[in-house]
Amino acid sequence: MADAEAAPQRKNSDLPVRLASAVVMLALAIGTLVIGGAVFDAFVAIVAFVAFVEFVLLVVGATPFIGYRLAAIIAGAIYFLLAGGVLVGAGDFLIVLIVGVTVFTDTFAYFAGRAIGGPKIAPSISPSKTWAGLVGGMAGAALWVVLWVVSIDGGIVGPRFDLGLALSAENLGGAALTGAGLAVLAQMGDFFESWLKRRAGVKDSSKLIPGHGGVFDRIDGMLPVAIAVGALASAAAN
Repeated sequence: MADAEAAPQRKNSDLPVRLASAVVMLALAIGTLVIGGAVFDAFVAIVAFVAFVEFVLLVVGATPFIGYRLAAIIAGAIYFLLAGGVLVGAGDFLIVLIVGVTVFTDTFAYFAGRAIGGPKIAPSISPSKTWAGLVGGMAGAALWVVLWVVSIDGGIVGPRFDLGLALSAENLGGAALTGAGLAVLAQMGDFFESWLKRRAGVKDSSKLIPGHGGVFDRIDGMLPVAIAVGALASAAAN
């Protein structure tokens, strides 16, 4: 009983640290995005490199076989380069779209999972993830993409249509489906890192960010979303 009571206390005691870290991370991301150009590109490159190093350490801890390690590291390098390349080459519309999808997916999945509960998706990999949370995340991402497209096409933010979505009922439906699909990819990215951490026997990818773990922990869902959005934008442009 004492241990059960101590756990929430420790979690609550970490809250100020977590909030402070979140504020710093948010300020850095927004600041570099506003400045843009080489500053934002350098920020993306640093984040991707640090997360890749954490990924490599997880791979080393997950398997003793050199061949598996090399194959995983090569595949991981391609994975991180593709995602980083999309963020570096994307315009503001796509960058905000990608970040918004990831944030809305995580937020809606968290609250839906806590409020509804129900069956777990893969308890052996991520015990906290439920099907209700996944549906909530899909709804949140769908809402975000629709709101973002409306804000752009309605002139609230400014016209930019990298995905080729015009303001119509049909295309807004397509935007919602796109958001829902991207949410599934975000959750898959999360599950992938959770699986890798379990194989490596660690809770976080590193202790770099106080109260939040590692950089890879923060961007695991964003990586597949960025790659998918880059592919969609490329297809729409051709």
